[in-house]
Amino acid sequence: MSTLVAKAATDIVTVRFTETSLIVTLADARRLEVPLDRYPRLWRATPAQRANWRLIAGGAGIHWDDVDEDISARSLLAS
Repeated sequence: MSTLVAKAATDIVTVRFTETSLIVTLADARRLEVPLDRYPRLWRATPAQRANWRLIAGGAGIHWDDVDEDISARSLLAS
């Protein structure tokens, strides 16, 4: 017997940046764009440091080792 596990609609699937924004796409295809200046560590980070991210908690959040930053999908949705 197999079990189908659906990805939560609010799980993060992709992360990208512009010069001034963090852009996150959720599993339900919503795209959230927030100004980088809301996250001072990311604002001051180099492009290489910003690019070094990984999903945590199965997509519930993002972590950047280089700048010790964590952002949850929940906090992005509340912004």
